[in-house]
Amino acid sequence: MNVSANDILLQLADFRNQALNTLLGTTSEDSKKTSSSSSFSQILDSKMAGTTGSSTNGMNMSLNDPASGYNMMSFINNSEVQFKAQYSELSAMDTAVGTLETAGQQLGDKVDASTSNSDIKAQLQGFVDQYNSWIDRFGGDVKSGGILDGVQAGEASMFELEQNINNIFNGAADGIHGMGDLGITIDPTTKRATFDSSRLDSALANNKTGVVNAIDQFSANFAKSADLLNDDGNFIHNAMDNRSRAISYIENNKTSLQAEFGTGATASATGQVAQALAAYEKAHSTT
Repeated sequence: MNVSANDILLQLADFRNQALNTLLGTTSEDSKKTSSSSSFSQILDSKMAGTTGSSTNGMNMSLNDPASGYNMMSFINNSEVQFKAQYSELSAMDTAVGTLETAGQQLGDKVDASTSNSDIKAQLQGFVDQYNSWIDRFGGDVKSGGILDGVQAGEASMFELEQNINNIFNGAADGIHGMGDLGITIDPTTKRATFDSSRLDSALANNKTGVVNAIDQFSANFAKSADLLNDDGNFIHNAMDNRSRAISYIENNKTSLQAEFGTGATASATGQVAQALAAYEKAHSTT
């Protein structure tokens, strides 16, 4: 199920609801109006009017509990950084998936019955190298603690392309049981592809027609999967659009948010998040 922009903003809304009664002294009826089914913008609009106060050390001292307000704004600041880093990585992933789509298409285009065994081997090795570059670049993003940990678009992209390589039905009509029979398998730990050229040599010696047809079928299926992943309205573009909306909302309402909660702590970014954030800011710089 795709996550909407409203769902992303509800991460902030849920946090805000937990502290709302303490911060602003709302009644039980007020709390009903600010249920978790409301959008973040609706929740803010219902309580923003008249909520102002001086900020001391990042806190709004007019609140009943300035520390909770400070924590809330710190959470928003951190969310903004995370959304920007995720958007940047999803954008890079979008480009990389397009590159893999081309690689899949070219594999089928460059291999036919007249292709020499050595050239078939070189084409498969080239594809494996390109696939492993994809894993090396984005595999860490979807692991626990990675930038795209829990982001469906990133995880689905990695899984879908891996499943294409593992599909045992490519070439089935010619007695081939997928790319594994041609020597290409996925390491279950590293998720990188490995290529045993001796298995390809054996398959070519026994059933070259089947090998060529299996490669052609795999090529078409892999390219189609890659195309669907970064198609408009599908996984990657939807995830980018959701984060773009969340970023815009926070940026456009930051003054009001700070007036309500205080300025909070400035979000810090290190490692991959810092790199992705810098890439985002560079790409969206207006200077």
